[in-house]
Amino acid sequence: MTVDKDRVDNPTLAAEAEPPEQKRIIRALVLAQILSGAGLAAGITVGALLARDMLDTTSLAGLPTALFTIGSAAAAAGVGRLSQRLGRRAGLTTGYTAGALGSAGVVLAAVLDNIPLLFAALLVYGAGTATNLQARYAGADLASPARRGRAVSTVLVATTLGGVLGPNLVSPMGHLAATWGIPPLAGPFLLSGAAYLLAALVLAALLHPDPLRLARERAASAPRIAPSAPRATGEPGTPAHPQGGGIVLGASIMVLTQLVMIAIMTMTPVHMTAHGHGVGAAGAVIAVHVAAMYLPSPLSGWLVDRYGRLFVAALSAITLLAAGTLAAAAPDNSVALLAVALALLGIGWNFGLLSGTAIITDTVPLERRATTQGAVDVGIAVAGAGGGIASGAVVATTSYPTLTIAGGLIALAILPLITTTRTRRRASSAGQH
Repeated sequence: MTVDKDRVDNPTLAAEAEPPEQKRIIRALVLAQILSGAGLAAGITVGALLARDMLDTTSLAGLPTALFTIGSAAAAAGVGRLSQRLGRRAGLTTGYTAGALGSAGVVLAAVLDNIPLLFAALLVYGAGTATNLQARYAGADLASPARRGRAVSTVLVATTLGGVLGPNLVSPMGHLAATWGIPPLAGPFLLSGAAYLLAALVLAALLHPDPLRLARERAASAPRIAPSAPRATGEPGTPAHPQGGGIVLGASIMVLTQLVMIAIMTMTPVHMTAHGHGVGAAGAVIAVHVAAMYLPSPLSGWLVDRYGRLFVAALSAITLLAAGTLAAAAPDNSVALLAVALALLGIGWNFGLLSGTAIITDTVPLERRATTQGAVDVGIAVAGAGGGIASGAVVATTSYPTLTIAGGLIALAILPLITTTRTRRRASSAGQH
């Protein structure tokens, strides 16, 4: 396997020192991600089931995912702009606070059996999802290019603990909610609200100094060095790759992986409960999925830094195809095979997110980094909304296996994007010589 051309192997970049503040910043982000992961996963597990009960139809069961991903799109843009203007701390704390308010709104809507309020609250709840993803960029602000994948992965892997804990608290939170006169399926949103609020408080208290603002200060005070001859490292953002091309490539990878992941993930609990499995079993499968979304991050980050962004993006497409194929082939009574399929789904998403994030961060200059990252995450959220809306309709009109196979095939669109990028890189390199 030839991957050297896609490595970040510039010795100047590899030797670039990271400030001592980076470790403290990463610790604050890790703690907040553990908390927010619980909030994120708990809502994902029961959102479709709550909508199915309140709307009394399966065809619209994907609507909650669509709504909170639409809300996350708006929040991503807002968090990105606020972070660019005031720093990561302000953007992230505001986003998590909004997510907590949305969670409270979902609980109130369930108590009142108020569908319009449910829809509005789910939109606001999406801010927590957007902020959880935006935090990965904060981990990369001060990281040297040669360690950028690993910095992002450290922040993402912290979500695993909360992400596994959240779905497994679905039943206990449901029982607790019932004792308070709250519909059991709304119980996990009590956990979401508390978790998001605590994440906001952690960042407000501990995210000092602000990583984006410190990165700007360091860049402004760095001595001006005349650029050496262009060196094609095989990664967008280097002289061989214009910024626009890097943004499109990184965004496309993350959009496609998000669409496929959301569509299959959303309908898996609905598919399982329709075939006699309990909410606890569905929660366990989603817990495996969420763990697989974040737990492989250290490996993914190392692969991104060692073998290159494009190599890991290709792995993402292949892994998502395997996930969709296995989910389609799994017997209706096999929780184990569905858990393996959803684990592969999470790993494929992780590969796409890590590689795409590194490409975007490599490409965009500091003076507009957060705004551009927020805009990219808007596209990711919109793709997730589309996957959530389409998933219920596809399963209602065809079947769950049809949905999963279609998702795997859509993921393969990443491969021609990679091929095109490699071709342009070679042509650019040939033109320089």
